[in-house]
Amino acid sequence: MPTRPTTRLILETLLPHLRVAAAYARSLQPKIAVLPAKGADNFFAAALTDADLAIQNLVEVVLLGCFPDIRFYGEEYENSRNTKYFRATELGSAGDYLVTLDPIDGTQFYMDGHSNYQIILSILNSDDFEAVLAISPAQNIYFYALRGEGAFRGTLEMNLEACTPMQITSAHPTVLLGWGMSAIAIALKEHYQIIDVAADYSSNVQIPNLNSILSGDLSGAIIRSGKFIDGAALAFIAREAGCIVTTLDGSTPPPLSTCKDYSLPGLIIATSKSVHQHLLAATQNILV
Repeated sequence: MPTRPTTRLILETLLPHLRVAAAYARSLQPKIAVLPAKGADNFFAAALTDADLAIQNLVEVVLLGCFPDIRFYGEEYENSRNTKYFRATELGSAGDYLVTLDPIDGTQFYMDGHSNYQIILSILNSDDFEAVLAISPAQNIYFYALRGEGAFRGTLEMNLEACTPMQITSAHPTVLLGWGMSAIAIALKEHYQIIDVAADYSSNVQIPNLNSILSGDLSGAIIRSGKFIDGAALAFIAREAGCIVTTLDGSTPPPLSTCKDYSLPGLIIATSKSVHQHLLAATQNILV
């Protein structure tokens, strides 16, 4: 059995290369060429650019060079020439980590010139996330979290140890509704400003996305599913920063190994118990 690297070693090894990927994404954004859209149920999920493919290729090369026996699943695995060289693309047994990557989370934001796109790298165990690193290249910041050790924030120049611990204790009374959650808005408008991604997205005016909960711009969010590579990963950072994260019925998210299609079920993410109760009640009134 090959020696399994620690989560911290994986992050420390990849961080310098992810800085390069962030610089690449920034420089390419003004002149990005759009590739044919992927098949998906909304225009956010369908968007694809050269940057998605190039950044994933970079991370794949580093992983295969430094950790050749690691499991890896990247969003663009179907388009990658490297997928066949990884030992596996699915979750393994306990302790046999799976690294996942969303090379450009928020590709539509990216294509429209907005600054809140991200590069999200995660390390998954069979039951839960072990670590997540989310870089915002245009904002020169990144967040990361280690299981049971909390969440941290720093500028891209900082190493992991130099980052500042995060504890989310207050936030703007704004709630983000992910794709397919529009029906919940009416039950929340009395207490919160509502950002409904499906109705409010604009190519000209930037709206908050899920990572805004990490900066205090959101007090809560409801998403239809928690994809391992993005929504669930950001929810893990939020949880390690003190947020409450449950499924839409208020229960604890299930073990990752029991999930299908690299996705948790719908999630509620809240910065406080009172916000969680509001979101849970609104969700139950509409969806039950």
